[in-house]
Amino acid sequence: MAVLSATKLLIFFFFSCHLSLFSSTATAVYTIGVNYGTIADNLPTPAQVANFLKTKTNIDRIKIFDANPDILKAFAGTGISVTVTVGNGDIPSLAKLPGAKAWIEKNILPYHPKTIIRYIAVGNEILATSDKTLIAYLLPAMKALRSALDSANATSVKVSTPHSLGILSTSEPPSAGKFRKGYDKLIFAPILEFHKQTKSPFMVNPYPYFGFKPQTLDYALFKPNGGVFDAGTGINYTNMFDAQLDAVYTAMKRVGYEDVDLVVAETGWPSVGDPGQPGVSLENALSYNGNLIKHVDSGKGTPLMPNRTFETYIFALFNENLKESVPERNFGLFKPDLNPVYDVGILRSEQVNFLDDCVNS
Repeated sequence: MAVLSATKLLIFFFFSCHLSLFSSTATAVYTIGVNYGTIADNLPTPAQVANFLKTKTNIDRIKIFDANPDILKAFAGTGISVTVTVGNGDIPSLAKLPGAKAWIEKNILPYHPKTIIRYIAVGNEILATSDKTLIAYLLPAMKALRSALDSANATSVKVSTPHSLGILSTSEPPSAGKFRKGYDKLIFAPILEFHKQTKSPFMVNPYPYFGFKPQTLDYALFKPNGGVFDAGTGINYTNMFDAQLDAVYTAMKRVGYEDVDLVVAETGWPSVGDPGQPGVSLENALSYNGNLIKHVDSGKGTPLMPNRTFETYIFALFNENLKESVPERNFGLFKPDLNPVYDVGILRSEQVNFLDDCVNS
């Protein structure tokens, strides 16, 4: 009887280990993607990148900043989904259906669905450009692309556009979050209505890296800290990422669209900065991105959006040596030789280590 109980216990133990492994892997795959930028002259080929991500990491989605045909071809059959981006300058030509159809026929239909194209990001941070022409054409282009996709029976591809937090006139405290004056009902309500009707997400680029002060560094890095109290809700925020997302949520709620999904299209932290630049180090980049992954994968959501898992794209996959400033060149999780700059827990080999821990315990 004692032997039987021990056997049952051992079986349960191994089942628990495998279940935990499966759960951890599935969660990571479901929520975390990377931005795959190519402003560099020393990167591996798209085929090498696709094979690396498929065989060596838990990443199952990427976002690119164009519609590079070599990348789209390379990711065919990998099971890794791709977000492609319409260049800002191309937006006016896509505001009417013929232009949108031509763009879809050139950049989507030759590759999808063998290459899983998840989203089309129409431009990047258009509102931050203050370009009145681009702003005026943004939603018409999104609508035309949606119609072109429907006409081509590519209904699984969703259309969105990423926004910086500059869209908010107020972000602190989160309960005071609101869109910029004049943009709330004129621009964001119609965009959010589009997202609601098409079941597509509102994309934002929250960067605690750009918002921290020396006294709030731990708060930005998800490290233990005293928190920041929001008197409007009575909530004590323990990390800036949650506060930034809740500020966006509050702004969305003010115009009646709190039920639209949010996707974090970019967030990250550089590992190298200019000499003496505060808060920038390999240790802090590891802390931010590593803690971000754990936080997003936990499924806890934010104080105002509890129990939600936000699809999140880390910036960036690689260090890019042709970018202008030192920090911009050093946002990567990986070096061009595919070795990690630091380990945030997305390499598949770590699953084996976890299983070994189960066996050896």
